Amino acid sequence: MLVATDLDGTLVPDAGDVVPDYTAGVLRRFDEAGIPVVFVTGRPLRRMDGFWPHVGAHGLAVVSNGAVTFDVAERRIVSLSGIEPAPGLALVDDIAAAVPGSWFAVECDDGVRLDPDYVQTYTSGPVPRGPLPEVWDRTAVKLLVRHPEVEPVELQERVSDAVGERATVTWSVSGLVEISAAGVTKASALATLCERLGVPAADVTAFGDMPNDLAMLGWAGTAVAVADAHESVLAAADRVAPPCREEGVARVLEELLDRA
Repeated sequence: MLVATDLDGTLVPDAGDVVPDYTAGVLRRFDEAGIPVVFVTGRPLRRMDGFWPHVGAHGLAVVSNGAVTFDVAERRIVSLSGIEPAPGLALVDDIAAAVPGSWFAVECDDGVRLDPDYVQTYTSGPVPRGPLPEVWDRTAVKLLVRHPEVEPVELQERVSDAVGERATVTWSVSGLVEISAAGVTKASALATLCERLGVPAADVTAFGDMPNDLAMLGWAGTAVAVADAHESVLAAADRVAPPCREEGVARVLEELLDRA
């Protein structure tokens, strides 16, 4: 058995960096029982420090929507599947033509780079900012797109049309489009991790709340949505947990552990 859970809006409130006491206790019980609980999140490495103490003995996490698998004990990237600058800048040009006025950011393993107009919500301290051809200097784990005026669903659709099959387009926050390398999803990274651990998909229970979780939920043997999840996630789920604010993931996990 293996549990895979999203973080924001699923295990913890959106943008939260503290695992509640009850949830932390359930995670410890799973680790003591030898059952891996793998964090599979859209967050970048720079926003994961508060979660590393809760990873457990298996020592692995999947971040940036599947682009990075991380060895927590060694603080080492196990695998990285990203977008190189040249093809990435071609995507930027096509998106900018399709949705004029778009803002762009490039998330890399060592931090984020911003175009001159991008308004970043979660960055602390100075970050590289300038024309993307000048600041995009290494493999990106995600290309981020925002727009100050275009409605979120329309933005997602127009960006998806511009990108086509060249990359994977998803979203976890309203008004923010997240672009990964072609074929890179939470599911692709989780499948590789589970193969390494010898766990078949049928033995995986996955938890999520937003469209970037859909591939993972579809791959896992059991898909669980929190009650306040996006409607598309609720439709894809095998069962529904209590909402995130009620620590619904931990409540279902405790039930699973008691059965085991």
